[in-house]
Amino acid sequence: MSASERIRQQLSFIYGEEVALSLWPQMEAILDNFRQQVGEQRAASPSGQLSQRDAILITYGDQIQALNRPPLQALAEFLESHLQEAISGVHILPFFPYSSDDGFSVIDYRKVNPALGSWQDIDRLESNFRLMFDAVINHISRESEWFQGYLRNEAPYSAYFITVNPDTDLSMVVRPRALSLLTRVETLEGPRHVWTTFSDDQIDLNYANPQVLLEIVDLLLFYVTHGAEIIRLDAIAYLWKEPGTPCIHLPQTHAVVKLFRAVLDAVAPGVLLITETNVPHEENISYYGEVLPEAGRTDEAQLVYQFPLAPLVLHSFIAGSARALSRWAAGLHAPGPFFNFIASHDGIGLMPARGLLAEAEIQALVDRTLQNGGQVSYKTNQDGSRSVYELNITLYDVLNDPENPDLEIDVRRFLASQAIMLSLAGVPGIYVHSLFGSRNCQPCLERSGRARSINRQKFNKADLISALKVPASRTASVFAGYRRLLLQRAGHAAFHPQGAQKLLIQEGRPLGERVFGLLRSAPDECEQIVCLVNVSNKQQEVHLDPNAWELPEVTTWRDLISGKAYPSSPTGASISLEAYEYVWLLPEI
Repeated sequence: MSASERIRQQLSFIYGEEVALSLWPQMEAILDNFRQQVGEQRAASPSGQLSQRDAILITYGDQIQALNRPPLQALAEFLESHLQEAISGVHILPFFPYSSDDGFSVIDYRKVNPALGSWQDIDRLESNFRLMFDAVINHISRESEWFQGYLRNEAPYSAYFITVNPDTDLSMVVRPRALSLLTRVETLEGPRHVWTTFSDDQIDLNYANPQVLLEIVDLLLFYVTHGAEIIRLDAIAYLWKEPGTPCIHLPQTHAVVKLFRAVLDAVAPGVLLITETNVPHEENISYYGEVLPEAGRTDEAQLVYQFPLAPLVLHSFIAGSARALSRWAAGLHAPGPFFNFIASHDGIGLMPARGLLAEAEIQALVDRTLQNGGQVSYKTNQDGSRSVYELNITLYDVLNDPENPDLEIDVRRFLASQAIMLSLAGVPGIYVHSLFGSRNCQPCLERSGRARSINRQKFNKADLISALKVPASRTASVFAGYRRLLLQRAGHAAFHPQGAQKLLIQEGRPLGERVFGLLRSAPDECEQIVCLVNVSNKQQEVHLDPNAWELPEVTTWRDLISGKAYPSSPTGASISLEAYEYVWLLPEI
């Protein structure tokens, strides 16, 4: 089935055959307009490929600031001088004009926030890095022209939002936040209640109106014309609303994602979709969609976020046990690569950990967060009760005791957590604060009053560069260690996002529960690397038995990170790991 046929199929599923037929000419016009803008050659470019070279930095547009320089220019200068060889791409968090939520309440989807810079500054970043853009398309700011037009009852915006009778039974709706689902607004026609999943400043769009869908398709292609190679579908699981249902993961939502994918396959096959769905594993991987037998690929997202990884890695270091992490990783299955991350601009979500960790283990994560100066955020359950939704704290401070620092051990523990993420199959997403081992920003929290601000401190470029010039500092130590890991990972095919991954776990074998162990293999099996991470504060002895884990018989295993050589024999090799030590072992014959 061609991409155009898939588009028509999804239009028919969402709106019915008759409406789909009337929409197709408008859809064709949008696609033809895009082709004319970018040229047929670019529009028909082959699908974007991922490799071990890919690592995506997650950052705000104003993350690095300098006097008399637009922040996007300061960011580009820093990345070009310090990270160009270590990362392949940049996820610039929403860089549009906004009214709240640090950018996720967008006022104008098509403009660059002038406080950050211009489209020319985005172009500069695109010339050196793959760019990930946010499509914040579940909702839009109440200050947007779209919603102001709704309040004035102006076409077409009068039908762009969801008006609900406040007496409607919405008890089945899954809520991500402990806030009211409906917001009363005053319109030219009188008071109305509109659907607001995330806040009263973020008004949900009405995809039951096909003109909204067409508007968003045109928007996604607009982002492609400005250099987006990866498009992140923010909060996509909540897209379609239907009272009497949970309003999450509805079939129409999946159909919309399938339609977006078919549109890109038709005119921009080099662009990748990634879905942001902070939900349990099986629900999360449903956003890959179905496998297209004739194409050997799926029909929704090429990448999905790996949400359970963060709480499982955190638990491993707090408990000093890799048992839960290893059990989970051994059972991973998906038709495509994951976007692996353990820190982000949001908090550490706990919902995906339920069922993987015991409630007492989850509570231990909450207790550790509060003990180390962090915050916790809550969601409302269907019965009206509240439960912890996410931990708000920097990863460095939740892993290490801020009141009793030990720089050498703290940095090693922190980098060990990153080594786990970088070892796993998939594409790593690296939050900018992880590069520098950032501490909790209590002043940020006090200024905004929002828990997530504790992990969103901005950098002064001159101060950051000065800190990097002090080798013994926390900032320089973390950055140097992280950069070394990234450079080594990029140079070895065994770390290919879709290379094989085998857990080194077996009952009765000496790997033990305190060491996380993986065997990574290149897709063509030209290279294998053993990854070991000691998640405990005690020395651990590991015996690499070629018979137990089908490892190659070699004379030496060499650590890519330290350069240290470990002699081996037909019966294997003995590896001694200090507290929180991590190694990537390449076989030498």
